[in-house]
Amino acid sequence: MKKIWYITGASKGFGLALVKKLLNEGYRVAATSRNKTELIAAVGGDKNEHFLPLEVDLKDELSIRKSIQETHQFFGGLDVVMNNAGYGIGGAVEELSTAEIRESFEVNVFATISVMQAAMPYLRTQKSGHIINIASIAGFAAATGWAIYSATKHAVIGISEITAEDVKEFGINVTVVAPGAFRTDFLSADSLVLAQQKMEEYTAIRTSHAKYASMNGTQIGDPAKAADVYISLAEDPNPPVHFFMGSDSYQRAKGKIELLSEELEMYKELSFVTDF
Repeated sequence: MKKIWYITGASKGFGLALVKKLLNEGYRVAATSRNKTELIAAVGGDKNEHFLPLEVDLKDELSIRKSIQETHQFFGGLDVVMNNAGYGIGGAVEELSTAEIRESFEVNVFATISVMQAAMPYLRTQKSGHIINIASIAGFAAATGWAIYSATKHAVIGISEITAEDVKEFGINVTVVAPGAFRTDFLSADSLVLAQQKMEEYTAIRTSHAKYASMNGTQIGDPAKAADVYISLAEDPNPPVHFFMGSDSYQRAKGKIELLSEELEMYKELSFVTDF
């Protein structure tokens, strides 16, 4: 039998492309969305022995736990848990309200944690499984104007890399994926959130946001090819903890590593001053 997947944010973008690919290849898939009707319409099929559409509020721990439980009961197991749901938010720290910041962390970070907490007892008991968390290259090599979004994705990277160590003894793998720019609706006006209270002083941020908005529809990454990569990672017996997806993600990560190495060596002498 092929692996059983649980995927959040499955009604569009990466999630939808992956669900369609998995179902086409005979996998069993539980897919979540805020609106089950829209999810079913997007996937093009109703509940059946291979597909379990779930309406889940990712800001509600009980809703998440019930969806994981229903997945396990319906399919008789759980193998791959993918935290795909999330959204971008742009603006300077000074521009964004506390409510806007909290909402971003609720969806991008705390929902990811809640899904992991709900799934872990099943994976730990069976001593197998794979958690795949979708971060962003912005969580490793950020760009001007995306401080809070980068912070949420940086948190996802940190949570993932340590959890990978924590659950290794149970035979569970954890991979955090940092995609670059993909041709989804991520940069569309309907999906991307910008600070409601913009300040004219932040000219560099406005330029950065305009640049990213102009990229919509021309991004280098192909979501269908990303779906193939996700399946490949899940089938890998020794998957990576960190995976930078896309040539642009790879180049940005490489540049950041080189910059960090240069700074590390430049201030090495000062770093050592504090030793006894």
